[in-house]
Amino acid sequence: MTTSAQAGPAREAPDPGQGPLRGIRVIDASTILAGPLCAQLLGDFGADVIKIEHPVAGDGMRGHGESKNGIPLWWKEISRNKRTVGLSLSDPDGAALFRRLVADADVVVENFRPGTLERWGLGPEVLHGINPGLVLVRVTGFGQTGPYASRAGFGTLAEAMSGFAHLTGEPDGPPTLPAFGLADTICGIAASSAVTMALYHRERDPDHRGQVIDMNLIEPIMAAVGPSPTVYDQLGVVAQRHGNRSTNNSPRNTYRTSDGHWVAVSTSAQRIAERVLELVGHPEVVREEWFATGGGRAAHADLLDGLVGGWIAERTREKVIAEFTEAGAAVAPVYDARDLVEDPHIRATEMLTTVEDEDFGPLLMHNVMWRMSGTPGAIRFTGRAHGADTEHVLTGELGVGPEELAALRERKVVS
Repeated sequence: MTTSAQAGPAREAPDPGQGPLRGIRVIDASTILAGPLCAQLLGDFGADVIKIEHPVAGDGMRGHGESKNGIPLWWKEISRNKRTVGLSLSDPDGAALFRRLVADADVVVENFRPGTLERWGLGPEVLHGINPGLVLVRVTGFGQTGPYASRAGFGTLAEAMSGFAHLTGEPDGPPTLPAFGLADTICGIAASSAVTMALYHRERDPDHRGQVIDMNLIEPIMAAVGPSPTVYDQLGVVAQRHGNRSTNNSPRNTYRTSDGHWVAVSTSAQRIAERVLELVGHPEVVREEWFATGGGRAAHADLLDGLVGGWIAERTREKVIAEFTEAGAAVAPVYDARDLVEDPHIRATEMLTTVEDEDFGPLLMHNVMWRMSGTPGAIRFTGRAHGADTEHVLTGELGVGPEELAALRERKVVS
């Protein structure tokens, strides 16, 4: 059995399955979440993904999150459906091997600082000269151009600059950052969408041309935050923090139940708001003129939160959810990881699924992100050991001879 720190024997390329991207080859030369997630999604739906890691240090994602027996758990998911190759792109011989890989690739995903690939002789002009149909995805913090292009960029900075942190938290508290990679995740999903658009365009283009996708971390999360720039442009209004409340409707908050749990209530639809107040025993409030609009209800959030929160505080979580569900009102429990794993709907719909892993045996992880009736995705294998597929890819597919491979390993150009 191999581990994430020690490469196993060379192995055959796994069956890509029947996903819609079967026959597409992706080279994932990125690290730390956004780019790797983009490539993971492509691999989930049939693409043959070759993961490029530094031959000595490996991908920094191997050091993120919890580990078991020294083996990183997040790696098993973020690098699933990817063959792993240890290759130094900064070494001229490593760059030459990368160019040979690109000749037969459809997509390259990278997230080096602008100018880095160019410095290594791997810029877009070079890669498109080798393979005009290549789709090159360049994920950075701030984009390839502009006054901030050369700055170090991370999801935390995007969460701050996008307006997300400013709007998150209590009114009298500090701006609040998420405890997870929100900006990176949104960017990774957006990047996978951009790739499929570029591939679709390539199929329709008479010259079968690829293109460069300039993807930064800020824009996707800006879209998630909402139209605040438009509101400021037209009204001069800068939105402020409101905790869990909404400026568009009420009651909308988290409420504590009698058994110490929390539930979230949403009343975005007028009829749902009416059902909630009728359920908690205050139909007279529904008849108030201000109750007829979301904005009117938001202006009376103190009153509505008191009525709804008081009713919920007298009942257990199970009782609250049962009565809300029976009344056709919108409620959900606030879950932690254990709740997710044990929830019957999550398991019945296979949002989480168990796959076989070479280190852990049965391993629970997120399923492919959406279901397709005709060309479903699949988790064909979990994240592999460092350099597990170097020999097969370089020798079996590029024709690198055993002596040359040994010499490259000796110089730590490959692993």
